[in-house]
Amino acid sequence: MLHRPDPFNARCPTRLVLDRVGDKWAVLVMILLEDGPLRFNALRRRIENISQKMLSQTLKSLERDGLVTRTVYPTVPVTVEYALTDLGRTLSATVDALRVWAETHIGEVVAAQERYDRTG
Repeated sequence: MLHRPDPFNARCPTRLVLDRVGDKWAVLVMILLEDGPLRFNALRRRIENISQKMLSQTLKSLERDGLVTRTVYPTVPVTVEYALTDLGRTLSATVDALRVWAETHIGEVVAAQERYDRTG
């Protein structure tokens, strides 16, 4: 018997997806890959302050979740590209909506933080 997912339950596997979507690095990588495949260094140049280690871990996690593919081309030196999978594309629209919301409402968020900080 299949149980309905319950993300409020600590053992629910849907929390894995929510963790991924809640990770800023994963979100930024997915947004960049919406326009097509990118190489590791291109991603690293575009995402300020991400370390090589963190980008590598993020890409591996996204690949493990089936959201990103890693393609190795036999060149010298080896060329590696990352791209969204079909499954990743189904999530990227939602992730991009978060980006749009953040860009649209950042002024209001900053104003609320300043109000809070003045009264707190």
